[in-house]
Amino acid sequence: MALTPPAKPTAEPLKFSQWLGLIATAAAALLLWQLRAVLIELFAAVVLAMALCTLVGVVRQRLRCSRPLALILSLVGLVLLFTVLVAAVVPPFLHQFQELLRQLPAAAELALQLLRQGLDLSSRMLYGREALQWLQQSWQMPGSGGGLAGGLGSSLMRLLGLAGNLGSGLVQVLFVLAVSVMITVQPVAYREVAILLAPSFYRRRLRQVLLQCGEALSSWMEGVLLSSLCVALLAGVGLSLLGVKLVVANALLAGLLNIIPNIGPSLSTVFPMSVALLDSPWKSLAVLGLYVVVQQLESFLITPSVMHHQVKLLPGLTLTAQLLFTILFGPLGLLLALPLAVCLQVLVRELLIHDILDPWRRQRLAP
Repeated sequence: MALTPPAKPTAEPLKFSQWLGLIATAAAALLLWQLRAVLIELFAAVVLAMALCTLVGVVRQRLRCSRPLALILSLVGLVLLFTVLVAAVVPPFLHQFQELLRQLPAAAELALQLLRQGLDLSSRMLYGREALQWLQQSWQMPGSGGGLAGGLGSSLMRLLGLAGNLGSGLVQVLFVLAVSVMITVQPVAYREVAILLAPSFYRRRLRQVLLQCGEALSSWMEGVLLSSLCVALLAGVGLSLLGVKLVVANALLAGLLNIIPNIGPSLSTVFPMSVALLDSPWKSLAVLGLYVVVQQLESFLITPSVMHHQVKLLPGLTLTAQLLFTILFGPLGLLLALPLAVCLQVLVRELLIHDILDPWRRQRLAP
């Protein structure tokens, strides 16, 4: 009697309800992609709300007062601090920045002149006097008002003119601030609304994960604040010792851009080096060396000490997150790359690894 091989199982066609669910999922994903600019603004509001909630908690702990009173005191204190900083820093910063823009063409001409001299010396030593004559002729600049220097100055002035149109940006900032204050007033209510979007059997677990995300964001913000203060202090002391102008503005700029790792510290060196180049070339190189030393201290001493009990992110993941979120969300994605990476790290660890992969591995290893 011949044995017939068992029939191979055939895949059942999708039912109408399954097709409907698949179409609804694709439509939801497309809608979220179209609304990604709004979503990143909402996430920025959540990050600011977490910062406000952390400040409110500190005020309540120190003053032993109710939450509404602590919130009012925190908002009033932040408004006063912002007003004092704007009144004390912004007017001299704008005046000195305008002076830098007026002198920047001269600095660019001086830098190119030094570069031409270096190339000329190298060509004399290696190839002879006429080896790089064509390159020198292409870099010749006619007076202070034309050539590359004049074009650079006019381009910067046009950029400043375009930057004056901040209507839409101001509306977005006000939207983020308003939503962050609303979330700070009732953080638990907004969290519960987000939890209701999950299935009923998973809401308790999701509540725990969201609390862990909040704790990670608070720890990250505390660590970044202390690290930025240390960088601003070190940069201010070093620039004062070197005799560079605009010490306060450059120190504040270094502290603010320290929030953006890898890219921010590099951008913070452009402005002080340009100012120092107007005095002498060696001072510009000294400023570069100072910022390299400050960033090394920040990377290997300050950050490990400050972030010892805070959230830890691998440098490769940080750089990847910056590139990915900048492509997806633009400049705001670059600014929020680290808090996004902090939240994604918690979500991947808790939802994907602990809730999906670890139980699946235990089932595979079970006898």
